[in-house]
Amino acid sequence: MPTAESSELYALTVTEGDPSWAGALAGVALKLPVFHVLEPEITAQIPEDVYERELSFATFSLDADAVTNSTRRVRENDGAN
Repeated sequence: MPTAESSELYALTVTEGDPSWAGALAGVALKLPVFHVLEPEITAQIPEDVYERELSFATFSLDADAVTNSTRRVRENDGAN
């Protein structure tokens, strides 16, 4: 299950490049906008039956606010860099 830290790492990797400088995206800033599937803007686009079947359990088993906040923070900070 994702954590706030792992979500931030994935988001940083596709926006600014691999922060660990160990992977194929080391130093490669793709500047992709990142969203987590549990962010309200995304869940609003998912049919209710699909959300219930595929994602509702995730909201109970992880800290969805922390995960989505870390992804949002990376996305918002990307424009300021």
